Amino acid sequence: MAEHPTTAAAVTETTCGICLEEPKDPMNLPCGHSFCEGCLGEWRSRYGVKEEMRRKCPICRARIPPSKEMVATLLVCRARKKNLEHRNETSSEQYYRSCLALEQAEEDVGADWDGVTVLEDNHGTPAVLIPVYIGRAIMMGDITKVLKWINANRTEDRANSKVRISSLPALTLACMNGHLSLMTQLLQAGANIDLMACNGSTAIGYMFTSDTEENLNDRIRLSLSWGASFFPDGGLCGTSREYCIRQATTDGEHELANLLKSELGGRRCEIINLSSSPELNGKTCVADEYLQGSDLYKVTLETKSKEVLLLDSGNLKRRDRTPQDCGYYVEFKNGRTIRHDFDSNEDCQAFVAALNNNGETQPAVTVEEEAAAEQAAAELLAELGLDDSPGEASRGCKAKKSKKKKGGKKKRK
Repeated sequence: MAEHPTTAAAVTETTCGICLEEPKDPMNLPCGHSFCEGCLGEWRSRYGVKEEMRRKCPICRARIPPSKEMVATLLVCRARKKNLEHRNETSSEQYYRSCLALEQAEEDVGADWDGVTVLEDNHGTPAVLIPVYIGRAIMMGDITKVLKWINANRTEDRANSKVRISSLPALTLACMNGHLSLMTQLLQAGANIDLMACNGSTAIGYMFTSDTEENLNDRIRLSLSWGASFFPDGGLCGTSREYCIRQATTDGEHELANLLKSELGGRRCEIINLSSSPELNGKTCVADEYLQGSDLYKVTLETKSKEVLLLDSGNLKRRDRTPQDCGYYVEFKNGRTIRHDFDSNEDCQAFVAALNNNGETQPAVTVEEEAAAEQAAAELLAELGLDDSPGEASRGCKAKKSKKKKGGKKKRK
């Protein structure tokens, strides 16, 4: 017997058309069908072998328009290529890579795209946009200015703010420029280590593509301890485990490459089922090194003693850092950072709670100060002949990197 139309419509609206459960991060297609974002992505990569199938609804085969991220990536790639052409740098390696990136972006969007329709996401409030002067402060590692801006409006999620065009998150911008202390402050303020830019890449992938080599090992380990994920389809900058391992090996970071190959390498973990020293069960540690040829990790306890142990993988369970359970706390006070270590996670959590309750955070910038700073930044950009274009953030990064290279830093391939 045929199903009643209203019943079918109700099922379509309330369940994912692939897993048949309530949609998680639902993607509502123009044809009316809804899917979990993860289910749709997996279906398109696993079963959409032919290009025409990748862009069609799994149920009715109606055309799936490109996402806003895909379109943003396309626009950024076009602008980057045009900018290099304007500077007569068409014979450079950078131009060659830009052409490849543009070709990939055009392929992802599809030749039959109408140039207008995009797939709307359902992720709620859009990200806060980073003002020009704060973007420059992040690139310079100016913790004072960045924290003042974040605390100026606690109703906005400024720790996860993004650059206007490229959608680079504040954390990624700090990562790319080698600012370890600023990264820590942003993470403690609630920055999402896996927040993606418009091309689908996260901070850990961008760190391998930037020219800034300073404290790369420490930045990667910090990201891993805060739960950085690896994604099979890593976008233009790649965030798969294989990509990061390959880049680390190419750059001569063999110790880092070996760490990335292991499941718990660099991760913050909780000790479990340790019968030889039961008093350590529940304690947290960091897996500093995986000993190849065994299933053992060299770990450092998160205590003031920093005791080093060899533990089996079966005695370790991942326990990623969070702002509420960070294991240690780096306080920024009077223009400098102060690290606080504790002998228990409960002590650390109590310390963080006390700081928050007492309001001992970086003073907030006033509306007048913010407006004045933004105006000054705009005037400086106008004076230099720059504007808020898609290549602005990358130009700022490269200007800084060029200065570093003069000091003897080798150029990353």
